[in-house]
Amino acid sequence: MTVDAAPGEPPADAQRPAETAGPLAGDTPDDLETAVRRVEQELGALFARIRSGWREASSTVHPELQPFGYQVLTSIESGRATTAGAIMERLQTDKSTVSRQVRRLEELGLVESVPDPADRRARILAATPLARERITRARAKYQSNMGDRLRDWSEEDLARFSELLGRLGR
Repeated sequence: MTVDAAPGEPPADAQRPAETAGPLAGDTPDDLETAVRRVEQELGALFARIRSGWREASSTVHPELQPFGYQVLTSIESGRATTAGAIMERLQTDKSTVSRQVRRLEELGLVESVPDPADRRARILAATPLARERITRARAKYQSNMGDRLRDWSEEDLARFSELLGRLGR
């Protein structure tokens, strides 16, 4: 199997019909192992780029905000995680880490704890207007960069890529 391809392009012989469930005729375990290693390398490079984007976004929101704090903040701002427990589950981290990050976000004026309208005894976390404005700015920069990279992909390639990422995450 050939692994030389243009950056961001899969090798020609790695493009299989969606309905192909197993290896193609002629694929050997070594070919498959090479393909898996290449995917791991490409994912590693992608994750490094994502982490770099988080560093840039966090500093756009606030110069003292750490990348993990940015992830906590965007989880709160999006409404996907508005309690410490939900943040712990979403970001797969422990209570002390979440507590430190939330405390820091409150100190920076980016998050506030408010009574839960469904249960006045409980508290939920909410992004402040300042946080929402700065997240919008940070996302615009990131989405512009990502959009520039994906703009020349076909709709079919984007749909297939999204589908494959979804399968990988299950």
